[in-house]
Amino acid sequence: MKIVICGSSAFKEKMLEYRSKLSALGHEGIVHPDYEAFVRGEKKELWSQISGGEHYLAKVSQGYIKWYYEAICRSDAILVLNFDKNGVNNYVGGNTLMEIGFAYVNGKKTFLLNSIPEEVSYTDEIKAMVETILDGDLTKIN
Repeated sequence: MKIVICGSSAFKEKMLEYRSKLSALGHEGIVHPDYEAFVRGEKKELWSQISGGEHYLAKVSQGYIKWYYEAICRSDAILVLNFDKNGVNNYVGGNTLMEIGFAYVNGKKTFLLNSIPEEVSYTDEIKAMVETILDGDLTKIN
């Protein structure tokens, strides 16, 4: 299965880790190439923009939202990496919520790695669109 890995930019290292885990299970994990570059220590200026409060500028200049939309349309599913972030258990941010929506309206499966976050105002929307909660177990992907 061809699976786009989604989640907060703060989880960039985890994205590469989970791509390897998916590969070991026979799936093709897709990660935006910039995350690979950030983990290698490249594109430092761009990463500074993302992590320094001007993430929206990077989203516009790099076309991240369209890239994810197109990647999701070409895939079979998405895997949402929702780890704890900023005091929110199983964090799903605004962009990731949109990516869940892209998958949903395009008939793609959505796998949420951990439980649905209860501390966000859009819990109901996530519940309405997420097909499978993996509880950390990638072998549940089918």
